[in-house]
Amino acid sequence: MIDKRLRGAAAIVGVGQAGIGQASGFSEMEILVLAAQRAVADAGMGMQEIDGIATASVSAPMWAMPVIEHLGIRPTFIDSTMLGGSSFVAHVMPALQALEARQCNAVLVCYGSTQRTSALSRAEIGKIRLKLDPQPYEHPYAPLNPISSYALAAARHMYQYGTRREHLAEVAVAARRWAQLNPEALMRDPLSIDAVLSARMVSDPLTIRDCCLVNDGAGAYVLVRADRAKSCAQKPVYVLGSSTAVWNRQISSMDDLTVTAARQSGRHAYAMAGLTPADIDVVELYDAFTINTLLFLEDLGFCKKGEGGDFVSGGAIAPGGRLPVNTNGGGLSCVHPGMYGIFIMIEAVRQLRASCGDRQVPGAEVAVVHGNGGTLSSQSTAILGTASTL
Repeated sequence: MIDKRLRGAAAIVGVGQAGIGQASGFSEMEILVLAAQRAVADAGMGMQEIDGIATASVSAPMWAMPVIEHLGIRPTFIDSTMLGGSSFVAHVMPALQALEARQCNAVLVCYGSTQRTSALSRAEIGKIRLKLDPQPYEHPYAPLNPISSYALAAARHMYQYGTRREHLAEVAVAARRWAQLNPEALMRDPLSIDAVLSARMVSDPLTIRDCCLVNDGAGAYVLVRADRAKSCAQKPVYVLGSSTAVWNRQISSMDDLTVTAARQSGRHAYAMAGLTPADIDVVELYDAFTINTLLFLEDLGFCKKGEGGDFVSGGAIAPGGRLPVNTNGGGLSCVHPGMYGIFIMIEAVRQLRASCGDRQVPGAEVAVVHGNGGTLSSQSTAILGTASTL
């Protein structure tokens, strides 16, 4: 059931990032705390005003408890639901409900990872994930996951709809062009279609330039009720719609490798917001791999199924194109520390605040944020807007 009463009932009033790139000498908890402190300060609040928290981690199932301990807070609302990279978009709805129910007054959503500089090797991290998240129909065959699963979806899309590797490369090039306008982005050197196509193949048809970065980083944002948001330090960004959907865990359980649960989460988020894709000014998608962008543009209604390749061609989603997509440079060129969902929320807020400098989308009033978790498993959509959209 879609509760339209929650439309515009809460707003994001603070955002913060820390440890982007390589946070050598710092733990993931330390950079998380720093990002949280920056988000709370950005809202003009003190940490003791935070009485709700939502957080998740890949390797620590009880992660919320040490986070609360390190922040020194005593929350009355706690959400540690773990849905992979979409978690920090999915946390929006429970936070809205808790705020509306007066269970709490200010919710901090936060994440941190030092996957690039961690003392644990990737093999050790993989063993932890296997223990916490067994996938019995896939792990016995030792796929190069998650890459192999996304390569499978990309290959199917190419076979079924005639999508070409050049279309996937358009996504990577567009992300890089946005990154070149973002001083915080990690990959800012020029990138061409040919460079993407000729890069080292990782899992056919995906080259290394079709794949997200592997780095450190932390992010956080603060949600409060709309009445309080007006008195906070920053321009409020209101939550107009929110929905999460899961149809599968393993990619081998998908009914159709080219159709994701974003169809459901997007439809419900649009219904709650009372908007359509035509009303959207800026789009922030979870682009762990180039195929993600095509699938989500289709499933969220920006183009028909199978037309994603043509839709992004000719720089259509790059700066100056018809639809601004992943304006910070995305997980492909800006930042991707294990789970990316927190950073698309932050970028959407910054765009709607009109604080993005050279990469600012003129007149941006409404943004779609879409998070993905697992191997096209969890899908979460949020629609954010300025005060003029209420």
